[in-house]
Amino acid sequence: MATTLIPAAHVRADRGPRSRGFSAAARERLVTAMPSDRLLGWVGPLLVGLLGGLLRFYHLGDPGTGWIFDEKYYAQEAQSYLHNHVEYAVPYDGPVSDPAPNFVVHPPIGKWVIALGEKVGGYHPGVDGFGWRLSVALLGTLGIVLLARIGRRLFRSTLLGCVAGLLLCLDGLHLVESRTALLDPVLTFWVLCAFGCVVVDRDWTRRRLARRLDEGGDGRAGLGLRPWLLAAGLFSGLACGTKWNGVFFIVAFGLLALAWTIGARRVAGADSPWLSTLVRDVPLIAVYLLLVPLAVYLASWTGWFLSDDAHACFRDWANATQPAVYHAGGGVACTDNWGPGNKDRYPLLPFEALKELWYYHHQMWDFNVHLHTPHLYQSNPWSWLLLGRPVAFWFPTGTAAPTDCGADKCAAAITALGTPALWWAVIPALVVLGYRALGRLDWRAAAILVPLLAGYLPWFNYQERTIFSFYAVVFAPFAALAVAYCVGLVLGPPDASGTRRTWGAAVAGAYLLLVAADFAYLWPILTAQHIPYQDWYARMWFKSWI
Repeated sequence: MATTLIPAAHVRADRGPRSRGFSAAARERLVTAMPSDRLLGWVGPLLVGLLGGLLRFYHLGDPGTGWIFDEKYYAQEAQSYLHNHVEYAVPYDGPVSDPAPNFVVHPPIGKWVIALGEKVGGYHPGVDGFGWRLSVALLGTLGIVLLARIGRRLFRSTLLGCVAGLLLCLDGLHLVESRTALLDPVLTFWVLCAFGCVVVDRDWTRRRLARRLDEGGDGRAGLGLRPWLLAAGLFSGLACGTKWNGVFFIVAFGLLALAWTIGARRVAGADSPWLSTLVRDVPLIAVYLLLVPLAVYLASWTGWFLSDDAHACFRDWANATQPAVYHAGGGVACTDNWGPGNKDRYPLLPFEALKELWYYHHQMWDFNVHLHTPHLYQSNPWSWLLLGRPVAFWFPTGTAAPTDCGADKCAAAITALGTPALWWAVIPALVVLGYRALGRLDWRAAAILVPLLAGYLPWFNYQERTIFSFYAVVFAPFAALAVAYCVGLVLGPPDASGTRRTWGAAVAGAYLLLVAADFAYLWPILTAQHIPYQDWYARMWFKSWI
């Protein structure tokens, strides 16, 4: 087993029964001690989350005079959810007598989250954007607390957990997206929740297996229901119901759950841990991480099933008799593959509504995969970790530019730019994680590396598509964990000499101060501060940032 990075000063052992059927060494390997500083284990993450909340809610409604990037779609579609339970064509400013069906290319959950914020915080286009950003900012803040708690469990160290939370708190990309009504930060939160549940399931499973051994069983003993893996499936379904790339994380979490279960049975002395896992655990893992997410995803389309005139006519595709304008008021023409016999297609699907939903998903897939419209801020995923092409979410020009900065020419910008001191450190951290996961069989390194790659690598398959670097926010929490892992290595093991630990603490502390200083320097261009144009230009370190 890999050496603990830097544990808390005191740890508490699992409070299960005394070992009777297997060795104390096996129990120690199976049930790893947790930090005993329970109070500090909550106070630390909450304080880091408080800092993150202050940064994310600071003047959250500004700018309220215009939409930030794609807010113009999601904030208005969220309003349609509140009034009609499905999306109608934007612009949408309230109930209308004859709304036009709308062709949307993302599932509903993320827009429902934005809608809840609008319900609580109000909806005031052109005046204040607080309402449609409220829920996203709240999830971004909670995500920081959650990451700190996950890091504490992962590293068995409250300190390193808080370091991971602090790094996410001070990431410019996560900050900007937590202050913007987009789908990606919502997806990020659900993915993080699912990951946390999978990590807890690992500990829960090993404790349960230890009890089975104490009761006289062996490494092949059944584990029963796994509530934390069920919760992971629920959150994974919410992730997929926000954006489809949540599917890649289901694969990642399934692989982790499978590998960790096999490892636990091997430690417990199972004669054939692979076979035992295949027979006793794989069926339940499949239910939790395949069927449960599918059920949640279908439930997210309840508005589709209850509607008969939304989603650009596709809801009535099965009953269509000829190409026609389905909704005269909206003027939406449905001419693609329409005609008699549609209800006989997809014979394996039992209901017309499911056939129509399947066909609609086919159209969504076609749009998303073949989106090649050039965009000024599109970028290749090869450049994402290097921060090669950040996205200018908001940059008013001409008469809309600010004039109150005390200089002849002013600027205000919201730039989806990760903190360089953090993201550039991720590149060598990936090398370290790869070595520790494969060369040292460190489960924590694998736990971070697998979902990080699940959020990053799939985009290389769509390099010809119009894609943006702000998609990287979904693996920003794992980037923070990766760097925190390396900070733990720099700090050194608990049995190192005092000189080694002192130098390690100095280097780690200096690095965290560098991240904080870098973030503070970029703060004006992350939050639309009115600054002299030359100050904005000084923060554009590369031509590709402009």
